[in-house]
Amino acid sequence: MTDAIEYAPGLWTRGIAPPLRLADYRLAAFDMDSTLISIECVDEIAAYAGKKAEVAAITEAAMRGEIADYKESLRRRVALLAGVPAAALQRVYDERLRLSPGAERMLERLRSLAIKTLLVSGGFTYFTERLKTRLSLDYTLSNTLEIKNGKLTGQVLGPIVDAQAKAAKLRELLAERQLSREQVIAFGDGANDIAMMAEAGVSIAYHAKPVVREKATCCFDYVGLDGLLNLYA
Repeated sequence: MTDAIEYAPGLWTRGIAPPLRLADYRLAAFDMDSTLISIECVDEIAAYAGKKAEVAAITEAAMRGEIADYKESLRRRVALLAGVPAAALQRVYDERLRLSPGAERMLERLRSLAIKTLLVSGGFTYFTERLKTRLSLDYTLSNTLEIKNGKLTGQVLGPIVDAQAKAAKLRELLAERQLSREQVIAFGDGANDIAMMAEAGVSIAYHAKPVVREKATCCFDYVGLDGLLNLYA
């Protein structure tokens, strides 16, 4: 990250003083995997097929921006899940999915200020919809895994949510709610979050890949998501 200063321990900004009031924002957008939650769901599902290392390698390359076509990277990973029992999704949710540190505290503060929340992910509806209910999120967008006869087919249903779809969803909400980009904060960690983050007045790279850090307004390198509360009064 160039021209950066440490604003607070573990919080880096591009030499700008953040706005003084969190209440000035009206929408916060989050990536899911490795941002709002601490895991990559597709990697954990793959563990049940004995293919976690293979899938994780593709995930890491995509997050670093080394695979330019996110849709192709997702198709390759999901194809490796063919035959995995659908029950594995619930096991991942129950046994492996953990919220990132500070997530609940941060979301509680956003709710108290009537700031709407968007969870937009290249991951899967099985998880985003459960998190929407659990965390009282306002909007979600993600991919749907095809399931037949109780097993994953290795296919995704409908258009794939990629970087452009994430950004388009954020623009859609800006128009719908008549917001300016300066009223939006966006969090992400991988290359497919950059376009979405560019639509926000403040973008936060959360424990992110170098390609994301270089583009973000702020970097949270060592703190949890509630580091956001250290930036604003």
